[in-house]
Amino acid sequence: MMKYKNLFIDLDDTLWDTYHNNKECLEELYTDYHFSRYYASFEAFFDIYWPHNELLWKQYRAGEIDRQTLILDRFLYVLRPLGIEDPKEVLAINNDFLKKTTTKTRLVPGAIDLLEYLRPSYRMYILSNGFREVQDKKLRNSGLAPYFTRMILSEDAGIQKPHKGIFDFALINTNSRRNETLMIGDCLEADIFGAWQSRIDQLWLNPQSLPSPEFIPTFTVSSLKEIKDIL
Repeated sequence: MMKYKNLFIDLDDTLWDTYHNNKECLEELYTDYHFSRYYASFEAFFDIYWPHNELLWKQYRAGEIDRQTLILDRFLYVLRPLGIEDPKEVLAINNDFLKKTTTKTRLVPGAIDLLEYLRPSYRMYILSNGFREVQDKKLRNSGLAPYFTRMILSEDAGIQKPHKGIFDFALINTNSRRNETLMIGDCLEADIFGAWQSRIDQLWLNPQSLPSPEFIPTFTVSSLKEIKDIL
């Protein structure tokens, strides 16, 4: 009945609970490295780190900064007040953080149930801006890997979502037709606007009921379980 045969699905905060998993890792770093010698509490530290990290990812998606700048500056920004400015030390802490994230397995509610429902009817691919050495392990350790034929990353395409090029790259490399493909993701800018620009239908996971000022996505849901009523 549905025209779709191929699903491009974002990983972070669409299936894998990035916010809570990363927050847990950051709290472990806060304890391990004694960040309390400067920050009054973990929440005080997190309230500085997280918005800055989000800004850097936005700049990375726009091609304004490269990967190395992102992974160095997100921690340098919060470590400088602690007197930690040596790039090697900062990158060591970043690597510790990334290693910890790959062990976390918290998923967005309903993720496995949805994938079990979709698997018999669709070819499913991860389409992500994340880094391969992290995304591969996150996918395997969280039990998501068996549901996907392949993972397409911005590192493979040489360009990040929301740029049209990564969607074209994904279509070509999965042998998918544009009009038979649906992009599912939580980020309006990267996933949904990117797919819209690429003339691929979109399904926006929007649990906070945020507005979409520039266009109306093909579908919008507030939870993963609602997708079963659409597909």
